[in-house]
Amino acid sequence: MEKSYKEYLHHITTFIFDVDGVLTDGTVIINTDGELLRTMNIKDGYALKTAVQQGYNVCIISGGKNEGVRKRLEGLGIKDIYLGAHHKTKQLNEYLDKHAIKRENILYMGDDIPDQPVMEMVGLPTCPQDAAAEIKEISKYVSFKKGGKGCVRDVIEQVLKVQGKWMLDYDAKA
Repeated sequence: MEKSYKEYLHHITTFIFDVDGVLTDGTVIINTDGELLRTMNIKDGYALKTAVQQGYNVCIISGGKNEGVRKRLEGLGIKDIYLGAHHKTKQLNEYLDKHAIKRENILYMGDDIPDQPVMEMVGLPTCPQDAAAEIKEISKYVSFKKGGKGCVRDVIEQVLKVQGKWMLDYDAKA
């Protein structure tokens, strides 16, 4: 019998997220200079910062190249940010080697076809509620929240609650 996704939560030490469609709702605003602007959810930011402060590994692997996204994520304390990653397995393997992380200890959240190869390599593949059908099919957990609307907070909060590390530091600012 297939394990419930909740059984995996106890073993998660590492969170890896895509950006567009996960940390954002996938919408871009194009300014007059052609720059693509995105919005991110403050509650997702709080959860990311909390995970970093509680000692979890947090990594971003995204095909996008927006430096504003990098600055926002660095401001939350995330050090491992791979932008412009079109073959995400390469960055995943590099990250795993760098930090000696086991694949079964990783929760990855992606939303579309480029995330599939990486999701098939980790212990707990997850996705937002509005992910592509193929991604929902391979996910062990589909968040009840949409991309950019709190799905990252959903998965981080669940892991930290199960491991007794949620709401230990009220001074974290997103």
